[in-house]
Amino acid sequence: MHTFLGLDYNLWWFLVFGAVISGYAILDGFDLGAGSLHLFLRKEQSRRIAMNAIGPIWDGNEVWLVIGGGALFAGFPVAYAAIFSAFYVPFMIFLIGLIFRAVSIEFRSKEPWPWWRKSWDIIYCVASIVISLSLGLMLGNVVGGIPLDSHHEFAGNWLYFLNPFAIMVAITTLALFMMHGAIFLTMKTEARLFVKLHVLANNFIVFFVVSFGITTLYTLLYIPHLSDFFKSRPAYFTIPLLMILSIANIPRQVKVGKYRYAFIFSTLTIALLLIMVAIEVFPYLLYSPQQPANSITVYNASSSTRTMKILLVMALIGTPLVGIYTSFVFWTFKGKVRLDEMSY
Repeated sequence: MHTFLGLDYNLWWFLVFGAVISGYAILDGFDLGAGSLHLFLRKEQSRRIAMNAIGPIWDGNEVWLVIGGGALFAGFPVAYAAIFSAFYVPFMIFLIGLIFRAVSIEFRSKEPWPWWRKSWDIIYCVASIVISLSLGLMLGNVVGGIPLDSHHEFAGNWLYFLNPFAIMVAITTLALFMMHGAIFLTMKTEARLFVKLHVLANNFIVFFVVSFGITTLYTLLYIPHLSDFFKSRPAYFTIPLLMILSIANIPRQVKVGKYRYAFIFSTLTIALLLIMVAIEVFPYLLYSPQQPANSITVYNASSSTRTMKILLVMALIGTPLVGIYTSFVFWTFKGKVRLDEMSY
């Protein structure tokens, strides 16, 4: 078996794909959260400030989604084909949401009419919620598994995706993004809007903790195989322990007004959640509960070793460059939002 730094290339690509998806969830997560809570902001100026807080960075954050799709296609083409065909309906809903979110951000400020702006505000909020729920629904089905035939093709119908576990994961994802987005907006606002967002951040923290607790309890009771890895390797319980401590630190930091630290712990929570998911599903990319032999893994769905080797070099060069660009944009637009003639 060909290896690089002690790990085989299949595992390397699994790590690359997971890292990129984590980057997307963290970065576009607060964009989606800010959009999902948009209608809680009543005043026109408040909505403009909230939209301008993400205005310079939201489209750059979506680049990580494109990289994730490319990484999946390059490293695991069989999984790419199976996932995109199986999740056709959720993906179409997700893409429609992305389109309408982008259009609403760009079109909202084109006319001064109140009805025009309110209409795009509603579209922006609904699209952000739909995207968040779609991501959570697909994640829930990937983690819980879907029926696959011997050709690695989806053997169910689109209603299968609306199972209780996937729905709970979708709601938890929305709650997590809304909390993440509210905390981000507190760092970008001031005065009365800041106070409003402080209250919203606390409310969404409660929303997330409750939904996360219910989903976790359901998982332990009805999908016990997801915890098998941690039961067989007690040392890895440090990961869920760190995640719980991270979640507990979010309201603590918000209470004392340290929103930057609250945002860091919110980011860490997303990363640790996805690390847990990766550990729970590995080596599966798409698990088939009814017929485990039909499951798609990092080994039966991968490209050739030569292909993965070449593309891994490109990924190790390109991905940090995107990270540097993202960091530069965040640094350039740091600080509180001030409206001017160039604002949305």
